[in-house]
Amino acid sequence: MSDISDLKQRLDTKTLNFVLLTMVTCGVWPIVWLFKKQNIISEVTKYPFSNELFVLWIAICFGMSRQLASMVSPDIYGYDPTNDTLLALSGILSLASVVLYVVWAFKARTALRHYALMEFKFDLKMNVFYTIVFNVYYITYCINAMPDALAKHKIIYGSSSFVGDQPKQTPPTQQ
Repeated sequence: MSDISDLKQRLDTKTLNFVLLTMVTCGVWPIVWLFKKQNIISEVTKYPFSNELFVLWIAICFGMSRQLASMVSPDIYGYDPTNDTLLALSGILSLASVVLYVVWAFKARTALRHYALMEFKFDLKMNVFYTIVFNVYYITYCINAMPDALAKHKIIYGSSSFVGDQPKQTPPTQQ
């Protein structure tokens, strides 16, 4: 059995730094992080949930949406259907990249919950709403919070995680 903080140590990503780097790089950092770190998550959890091609599609949708949005120029003389088409395509590709991020987050959520259950015998609680809204950031937060969640689980349920492992209590005898 490995230590629960192995994944946290190998990824070495603080959530606040991750968010700040995303802001500074205008959204590029999560794609780079996914490309570099998702194999580590799959390796440690022993649950391959995604590959580089999936991250590449996120990068393609993200990059093309930004490129198409930057190609739009304001038309001072009136209506230009080309600009509207480019903006619509940009919006569709942005939406596609968001959906791909959410899909990746749910796959990672499943892998982390499976890892916690199989290796450490506890159910890692992960909020579905937060997974949808904060996707990659929430996954890094949960990875960083896993040691604390296990400690909390041990305090609440004791060091033994299975109900069958608990010592059986004998009913009091009547006298």
